[in-house]
Amino acid sequence: MIYISRFFFKIFDQIRKFYLRSNFYDKKISKINNNEFIYRPSPHLLSSLIKYQKKKFKIEDFSLDDIWNNKNLSTKDYNNLNNFYWFFSLDLKSSKKNTQLVIKNWINHNNKYNDKSWSFDLTAKRIIAWLSNHNLTYENCDEKYRNHFNVMIQKQTNHLINEINKSELVDDKLIGCASIILVGLCYQDEKKYLSFGSNLLKKISKITLDNYGFPKSRSIKQLIFYLKYFILIREWFKESQISVPEHIDETIYYLGQGYAFVWQNIKSDILYNGNNISDNDNFDNYLKRLGYKFKNENQDVGGYIILKNKKICLTMDVGSSPNSAFSKDYQSGALSFEVISNGKKLISNCGYHKENNIKLNSISKSSAAQSTLVIDDNSSCKFSKIDKSWIINKGLKILKKNTVFEKNYWKINSSHDGYQKRYKAIHEREIEFFPEKLTFVGTDKIIKKINANYKFDIRFHVEPNVKLMKTQDNKTILIQLDDEGWKFTCDNYDINIDNGLYFGIKNSYTENQNIFISGISNNQIESIMWEIKKI
Repeated sequence: MIYISRFFFKIFDQIRKFYLRSNFYDKKISKINNNEFIYRPSPHLLSSLIKYQKKKFKIEDFSLDDIWNNKNLSTKDYNNLNNFYWFFSLDLKSSKKNTQLVIKNWINHNNKYNDKSWSFDLTAKRIIAWLSNHNLTYENCDEKYRNHFNVMIQKQTNHLINEINKSELVDDKLIGCASIILVGLCYQDEKKYLSFGSNLLKKISKITLDNYGFPKSRSIKQLIFYLKYFILIREWFKESQISVPEHIDETIYYLGQGYAFVWQNIKSDILYNGNNISDNDNFDNYLKRLGYKFKNENQDVGGYIILKNKKICLTMDVGSSPNSAFSKDYQSGALSFEVISNGKKLISNCGYHKENNIKLNSISKSSAAQSTLVIDDNSSCKFSKIDKSWIINKGLKILKKNTVFEKNYWKINSSHDGYQKRYKAIHEREIEFFPEKLTFVGTDKIIKKINANYKFDIRFHVEPNVKLMKTQDNKTILIQLDDEGWKFTCDNYDINIDNGLYFGIKNSYTENQNIFISGISNNQIESIMWEIKKI
């Protein structure tokens, strides 16, 4: 049945592609209103999303004659060329005439739909880039060009409206929604574009965010991505002097609370569920310039617990795995934890490698890449490969969680059922912290419902710059964190140092190390105690 379904899906997909390339479809999306380009959005509003080049280029630096005829471009270069975000790096002293000639040539080569240059995300970004760089793309143009520009903007937008419900990636839908709203604001088209985009934006929020405004994917990166786009859309409304819909303000409020919790309160990237080292300081400056202030004093948000004082920050993933539909970037790191000491990461997870390398993506999703317990070399969640992504097949639930946060005593206690079906076992973790002694005491329990013996490992990853050294008595591992010294001990089980891979920096990897406890679980309740203490 699976093969039959795939066969018919491929046939349907081919028929659909033929339809999109037809004259009939071209006529359908070419029905436009003769509205004028009225609202001119400020390019600087996209500075949270666009990496501006410090050195500005002139349009004359590019080969204008054959820019669209180069067939040897890589996929990445092709996408970067056709989304036109490189326009944001052009010097405003560039020739308007030459910039408009580039757009004119693109239109001549791509007037009708093709599945490469008209892919959903490229089309959405291209619309935003053309409209936001109006100083170069639209000003001082002749009437013939102006008409072609307006027609092509609305034609591409009609295509987005036609395709947005078919787009599989929610993040792309959000970009598409933003571009549709922008066209509605620029051309003052409330009925066709603005209402459609606003209603769809509300629907996206309802589908992808939980009751507290945190992404159902539990992805920190996605939360920040959403916040950036919702603020961008809000600023467009404000600048065009059109009332901001209430649902946009409400969504920004909740996303902002989540952002304050996972970043602004601790000023460090916690490497859970798809997150990498970021440039959020730049986003903070952007928020400050626009007058946004977020505050959150909670200790448990989105399935994460964060406890901190001026010197130490303890974070733990205590959330259930997301529904499979939202699990593309989920990592099976239930009860994994990180420790930040004086702004430096003492204990870390390994980070995340995107699906452009499916093998590394799979490794970074494994429980072994997180600072948590692994039974018999198996992760706490099972994944299935669909297209180029690993999606949750069998997830887990958090069974309990409890937090104590006092001046001289912290505690996080939680458990999950990720190993219950296969091993009839529950993993429970308790981490206590004694601020006056700068000591962490951890207890990992394997609670079994049947008598069975199996191997377990508990890993404690460190960043590549952190040095580990085992003492001669084999009972202690010393941790050198810049000018700080810590020691790790575990009396009743073997402790060793192992090499691993660190994916904290996006789309790259380097070697790192980890401390690991290993043993055989013989008891009905196996309790593994360990300690991390500053020396």
